Amino acid sequence: MDAAEFRKRGKEMVDYVADYLEKIEKRQVFPDVEPGYLRPLIADCAPQNPESFEDVFKDIEKIIMPGVTHWHSPYFFAYFPAASSFPALLADMLCGGIGCVGFSWAASPACTELETVMLDWLGKMVNLPEEFLAGKDGQGGGVIQGSASEATLIALLAARTKTITRVQTEKPELTEAEIMGRLVAYASDQAHSSVERAALIGAVKIKNVPSDDTFSVCGSALKKVLDEDKAAGLIPFFFCATLGTTPCCSFDKLLELGPICNKENIWMHIDAAYAGSAFICPEFRHLLNGVEFADSFNFNPHKWLLVNFDCSAMWVKKRSDLIGAFKLEPLYLQHHHQESGLVTDYRHWQIPLGRRFRSLKLWFVLRMYGVKGLQEHIRKHVRLSHQFEHLVLQDERFEICAEVVLGLVCFRLKGSNELNEALLKSINDAKKIHLVPCHLREKFVLRFAICSRTVESTHIKFAWQHISQLATDLLKTWEQNHHQQ
Repeated sequence: MDAAEFRKRGKEMVDYVADYLEKIEKRQVFPDVEPGYLRPLIADCAPQNPESFEDVFKDIEKIIMPGVTHWHSPYFFAYFPAASSFPALLADMLCGGIGCVGFSWAASPACTELETVMLDWLGKMVNLPEEFLAGKDGQGGGVIQGSASEATLIALLAARTKTITRVQTEKPELTEAEIMGRLVAYASDQAHSSVERAALIGAVKIKNVPSDDTFSVCGSALKKVLDEDKAAGLIPFFFCATLGTTPCCSFDKLLELGPICNKENIWMHIDAAYAGSAFICPEFRHLLNGVEFADSFNFNPHKWLLVNFDCSAMWVKKRSDLIGAFKLEPLYLQHHHQESGLVTDYRHWQIPLGRRFRSLKLWFVLRMYGVKGLQEHIRKHVRLSHQFEHLVLQDERFEICAEVVLGLVCFRLKGSNELNEALLKSINDAKKIHLVPCHLREKFVLRFAICSRTVESTHIKFAWQHISQLATDLLKTWEQNHHQQ
């Protein structure tokens, strides 16, 4: 394919993507395929001779689309949103076109410098304390990671290195292996599984801190676990606080937890993967109060801020903590500006060496929506979640299972877990809308997350009528079966 054909095909692809997104609600939200559906549809091995673009293009609808779950459909209410917008898609094209691998400043100065400035822009939008910003000569700063899971792992590994160094200074008789064996990380029993996975990769113990009636961790619960572990000779070193948990969007109590972590020399990382985007709205910013006690903070613009995947924003108060944990300097990666103090080499802030020019997406989206446009997007989703909550509360067969703060509603039929499992199965089997469940204590609960950029009040009403009708049908058959037994 030469430049002339690329121009022609590129325009066709843009049209195809625009049509796909514009007409997405006509597509069934969840695919009708069985595992292994794709293999028989394509050849056993790659073609020896080139094929035409036409051949490839017509296979998109034939082979790919039948197996796609349409995350951007207004009938998709599962997981959390996956952000997408036209400015972000255009920026991704440019990122692919430039095609740099920005592991150091010298590898592409614009790639590094735009990221530093964009993370300062975003930090100011959520009103982060000054220490987290790079500014002209700050000690902190932000970086784009691939996902919140990566950010948690990076924070945990940096905390581990920092603690080992500190304990070796205080107790030189302990070997690194002995210290490692005593380290303990902590997170809420509602925290995302990626926190446990970070501890697994970091080869350290992790303990769940029990959450309260609102599914939040409070200071006294953390203090109790810490006191027990310190008495047993263990070394608490890392706590991951969650703002907007995956099961029900609950918020750990930062203002109680932060001072404890600071006093005990524990690194506090805040995972606000989904909820963090909402903090650009003044009415939700109080949910981040206490961030001043944290060592690192992360949220995903690729969930709720119209920047498509992957773009996970992470800030640290002291970038030297990250660099201290990950810095290696082979000759082939060195450059003569690296000691200037003005230069960031992001390879020391992350797990992979290579990195894409992801800050272009942020730059395009922040400029073309403006803070006001993004605030309106968040507020609309929150309004729609309260609309759904209101519909649920009007039907006495149902209950709401957790406070609705942002764009997630946790609800269920009053009755057994089996009944609710059957309801979810009938919803997802019908494939008109798509939901996923969670467990809250012993209850099997349905999660209704407002996801699509294009979702409107009419889609919410449709979803509720659909759920309500399926519940009516289900309760009839359950009662009949009950009488027969």
